[in-house]
Amino acid sequence: MKNHLLLILLFAFICACCGDDEMPSDDTGGGGDPGIDLTGIDYTPTPYDFPTPMFFPEPNLPADNPLTQEGIELGRRLFYDPILSADSTMSCGSCHNPASSFADNLVTPFGIDGEFGSRNTMALINLAFVPNLEFNWDGKFPELDVQAIEPVENPIELHEDWDNVETKLRRHATYRALFREAFGIENSNDITRELAADAIEQFELTLVSSDSYYDKAVVRVEPGTFLEENESRGMKLFQDEGATGLKDAQCWHCHSFGANKTLFTNGGFFNNGLDSVGLLTEFQDFGRGGVTGDLGDNGRFKAPTLRNIALTAPYMHDGRFATLEEVMDHYADGGHPAPNVDAFVPLIDLDEQEKADIIAFLHTLTDTTFTQNPAYQNPFE
Repeated sequence: MKNHLLLILLFAFICACCGDDEMPSDDTGGGGDPGIDLTGIDYTPTPYDFPTPMFFPEPNLPADNPLTQEGIELGRRLFYDPILSADSTMSCGSCHNPASSFADNLVTPFGIDGEFGSRNTMALINLAFVPNLEFNWDGKFPELDVQAIEPVENPIELHEDWDNVETKLRRHATYRALFREAFGIENSNDITRELAADAIEQFELTLVSSDSYYDKAVVRVEPGTFLEENESRGMKLFQDEGATGLKDAQCWHCHSFGANKTLFTNGGFFNNGLDSVGLLTEFQDFGRGGVTGDLGDNGRFKAPTLRNIALTAPYMHDGRFATLEEVMDHYADGGHPAPNVDAFVPLIDLDEQEKADIIAFLHTLTDTTFTQNPAYQNPFE
């Protein structure tokens, strides 16, 4: 009884010594790091005036993540910062080089452990205009901010834990200020993976290409610009559907979109005859089918934009073709049979001159203004 009374008195003494301000709050996670107050940093975000090029459709901009100058700059820094990787050696920019239209010119990319992935790195270009908001070769991700989360924890890519990344960002004085300026957070503990992904999404949405020679000569018809004879023939083969008396090369089925066919992709998923299979279950990579579960989607992959295509070799979802010449040879041969090969592929019949003309046209889609834009470059270099 005496011992019980002593315990009661001791508990009462401890409680009397603890003021309300010393009790753990919800913000500290039950006694954790209270974080750093950021309200002394100015929060006056500047809206970003998104440029929509001539004949492009309206951009698909996220209503829940409005673009600001501050958010875009934070996203650019995060995109190129190896702080997102487990060993601080790689970043998003390691596989998405602006000089290569934000691709990497490898058959398939490798991560921090030297392990190679199974799919070719897609170029990041005109993402705000993707018709159906389905990103990656298989359309797995419906939004760019959702897509930006995955590579960090992917064991073949950056192989880090987002909890660790959040801790590193919260401890980083520069990032604390940048997150405050971009999103108005009041405490360093408010830095989250979701906000980091929102910033990366904002940066990636600004990657707009519309200043190729094709744009100058055909879209805007600037004085003194014109396609050479072989380039003009290539364009007609590519998109005129045989109306000019030249062959229909069938390219437009997958690679045209908009009033003036300016995006050079319709955002769809196709089996373009890469592999000969007897059954739809025999594809080594199910592609779109792996996402939808629809057997008919097996072996179908997103049609990438052909803007800057001359800069993004090798080609196809697995990087199997090293050159545009190899790509054209594949199509000129009619592809390989499969139960769901798209109907236009066997119809392609091109001679050597026609293939060369189409390649010459594709080179007019190169936009060095885009690849050299200072706003897109690595801020750490």
